[in-house]
Amino acid sequence: MTSVFDKDGSNVPVTVIEVEPNVITQIKKEETDGYNAVQLSAYDKKEKNTTKSLQGHFEKAGVKPKKVVREFRDFIPEGLDMGDEVHVQDLINEGDFVDVVGKSKGKGFTGVVKRHGFSGVGESTHGQHNRQRAPGSIGQASDPSRVFKGVKMAGQKGNTRVKMKDLRVVQIIPDSNLLLVKGSIPGPKGRVVEIHKS
Repeated sequence: MTSVFDKDGSNVPVTVIEVEPNVITQIKKEETDGYNAVQLSAYDKKEKNTTKSLQGHFEKAGVKPKKVVREFRDFIPEGLDMGDEVHVQDLINEGDFVDVVGKSKGKGFTGVVKRHGFSGVGESTHGQHNRQRAPGSIGQASDPSRVFKGVKMAGQKGNTRVKMKDLRVVQIIPDSNLLLVKGSIPGPKGRVVEIHKS
């Protein structure tokens, strides 16, 4: 993250997102596919690392194999066809609000105190040997004789799909394909994210 000054002179915290030009690799229509959608692809990939079926898919669109392929429903860009590039400044303007979807940072296997905010055993004395961060009781006795689904327990934290909603686009730098949005976005540096118009 960094910060920029807006027109009013306020210092705004922003996240810089590099939006590589996306290529249209498929256009789906209601008559043929049952719904309207466009498939966008980005980041070149070596042909030897691409499966034969995907190679044929990209050849049909007349583009090189790509690493990232995403489908966006109910969005058909006007005047564009398969193989055409879509730039960030063609779809988004400064001041617009966007949703950013990505995978959050993985924190590994964590206990209930870190994962769910349990307080642990309050009294560390009075016979508490190693129970300060334990989850405590998780189920009932003979009825229902099981642990209900969804009980908060230790497990993997992070590495899940997260959507940050209504982030304001502060600035667009078309020469560098950069998009500056107010606030934070999910995932570490270098992670691929999807940007949806709110």
